Amino acid sequence: MKILSWLLALLLLVIILLSGSLYFYLKGSLPNYNGRYQVAVAEPVRLSRDALGYLTIYATERSDAAFALGFAHAQERFFQMDLSRRYAAGELAALFGARALPQDKQQRQHLFRRRAEQLLTSLPTAELQLLAAYSRGVNEGLASLSRAPFEYSLLQSQPEPWLEADTLLVIYSMYLDLQGKAGRDEYAMTQLQAALPADWYHFLQQHSSDWQAAIDQSRVNAIAVPDSPYPTALQQLQSCQDCTLKDATDLGSNNFAVAGSLTSHSAAILADDMHLSQRVPGIWYKVQLNWQHNGTTRQVTGLSLPGTPAIVVGSNGKIAWGFTNTTADWHDLVKIELSADQQQYLGVDGWQPLRRYQEQILVKDAPVETLTVQYTEWGPLVSFPDDQPYALRWVAHEPYAVNFTLRQLELADNAAAALALAPEMGIPAQNLLVADAGGNIGWTVFGPIPERKLQDWDTAQYWHQGDNYWRERIAASAYPHIFNPASGRLWSANARTVGDEAYQLLGNGGYDLGARGRQIADSLREASQFDEQALHQIQLDHRAILLQRWQQLLLNELSVELAAQLGLSEFRQHIAQSADTASPEAIGYTLLRQFRLSMLELTFAPIAALLEQAGARSSDLKYSMETPFWLLWQQQRPDTLPAAYSSWQELLLSAARDSQQKILEQYGSLQQANWGKRNSARIEHPLASAIPLLGRWLNMPATPLAGDSHMPRVQHAAFGQSQRMVVAPGQEQSGILVIPAGQSGHPLSPFYRTDHRYWQAAIALPFLPGPEKYQQQLLPAP
Repeated sequence: MKILSWLLALLLLVIILLSGSLYFYLKGSLPNYNGRYQVAVAEPVRLSRDALGYLTIYATERSDAAFALGFAHAQERFFQMDLSRRYAAGELAALFGARALPQDKQQRQHLFRRRAEQLLTSLPTAELQLLAAYSRGVNEGLASLSRAPFEYSLLQSQPEPWLEADTLLVIYSMYLDLQGKAGRDEYAMTQLQAALPADWYHFLQQHSSDWQAAIDQSRVNAIAVPDSPYPTALQQLQSCQDCTLKDATDLGSNNFAVAGSLTSHSAAILADDMHLSQRVPGIWYKVQLNWQHNGTTRQVTGLSLPGTPAIVVGSNGKIAWGFTNTTADWHDLVKIELSADQQQYLGVDGWQPLRRYQEQILVKDAPVETLTVQYTEWGPLVSFPDDQPYALRWVAHEPYAVNFTLRQLELADNAAAALALAPEMGIPAQNLLVADAGGNIGWTVFGPIPERKLQDWDTAQYWHQGDNYWRERIAASAYPHIFNPASGRLWSANARTVGDEAYQLLGNGGYDLGARGRQIADSLREASQFDEQALHQIQLDHRAILLQRWQQLLLNELSVELAAQLGLSEFRQHIAQSADTASPEAIGYTLLRQFRLSMLELTFAPIAALLEQAGARSSDLKYSMETPFWLLWQQQRPDTLPAAYSSWQELLLSAARDSQQKILEQYGSLQQANWGKRNSARIEHPLASAIPLLGRWLNMPATPLAGDSHMPRVQHAAFGQSQRMVVAPGQEQSGILVIPAGQSGHPLSPFYRTDHRYWQAAIALPFLPGPEKYQQQLLPAP
């Protein structure tokens, strides 16, 4: 017994010593939040933080404010900034070794490091100065730490200095996140088109006519079930390894605005929640910048993207702005004809030599890898499983894809002035919503829109004959926009936003079904007066409106008596009682959601199998199968029924049994299948798994989460609302701003987890920073 007690005491002592050593080691890379630093600023700068780490910068010049922001970003987020630039440039293998090499090779085809360095030679002087100031701030912020961020010790590496080109790479990384399909969607569409008669191809890949919410009130009509027989290729009994269909397009966000005529303070109100991957630390960093401009004090408050010196979304007191991903068509897959020796391709002006770039990829603990990237006049050669060579034409490769015009929003005085900036923006094309203090609201596309003539926007074609082409950006006067609609309401949610001539400029890059946008639009129409809390409640709306007709379908077809015969009584009862919302405690929602997916997958498994044979995925198609399913169900033609079933009711009952079986296999019982168990947070540090025992300490708690796809509160385990912002310009004291984790990426920082409990509990934090608790001073070096 004494020996056991002695061993336990010894183990406890070892744990204490190890924990103490780890603490003091980590503390070396913790910023001094009350430090004084002599650095390369023109005038003294104050960095103030409240109890949650919300940063306020007070500077005389905008360049010093940029320096200070870079200083703070480096002290608290340098490793995450490093990952962003390396991800875009294809340089992760230098940190992580050979396991990152396939990712690096994929990214190197875009030559983003070369493009960023070339772009520096053409940026306006003012933008270059801002970049230079920010980069100096980053490097001095990193140097101010006694030890490099802890992640570099784990990786047995050292951080490399921040360069001006690296900030451009961070913007390119957002192109990869928001538009990075690299032709997979058009390849899938091309293979489907080649396999099906035209009438069935267009029927199966059609816009949703049931869930329309375009802000210009344009509508599309459903394409009826063709009279011709169902394609033989889809009647064959085939299996698929991955039967997942194109469904929700959550990537990209919600934003909505109401005019001042609908608010008590007469200022327009903007709500914005961007949907992206969630990790520790989060993507965004809360900051307020204060500086002098032409003799007046300027203030802009909102979210910055570490690695860049601008406020991405926020308010300057006169306008508030926010973004959602357009989900429009920003790339094309070009069929290429190569010469017999594979050295030339057929271009517009005849046979042309392939341009070749030699890319050297550094690999940790391994030899340097050399990659040859081949280019045509339309873009890099990309490979797919068929024998057809392709090139990728992508707006991200254009010289106008990246710039810093976004920072001009800091000085815009009204919504009209903000909309006028659209043609000059160099960011991944976004739906901009802007609200101003005078009560005006507006929408436009921020980002480059090339002028295009294409025979078919959705499939790969040859371009060498000159009948398909891109020109430069469209004229500024052609940019679509909406200003002060009669309803006083605007919204976007990654679905089709506009139609007719405006749609012809944007195309479809895989729009969301539209149920989420429709739910937001309906909520806005239901009220005549709004305040900030009302818009915040729309952001938190997790009602399962899309599933209502699925619930009715199941309950109608699966009677109480039939459910008893098939052993589905409990399954049916839960769906009848608790499928209305994606609430953590709801069991019926979990079951009904699974039933819908099973019905769609069983109905369209032949499409998934057909595409798999061609090396494509049905999840890469541009359109959801929701609308075609309901049209097929209404007719219930025998020839459109999958071969394994004798009737459509048999298909439905099979989907119900399949759904119950999958849930039982995963949870053991239906009673354990509440949605929160399936939808628990996995907001994790990228290196947590590399640290035995203590790694989990780096992650946010695995709490149950409300929300899902197809509703305003988009939420999955590691993806969802990366921030929630609601603000009226000039009324910022009533605004809301919350992020999923904390401001700092350092686990010993008091700001590592600060926002998480508020975000998880849907508690609205103030838009403005709170009282000062910490203060850093940046003083001009002698």
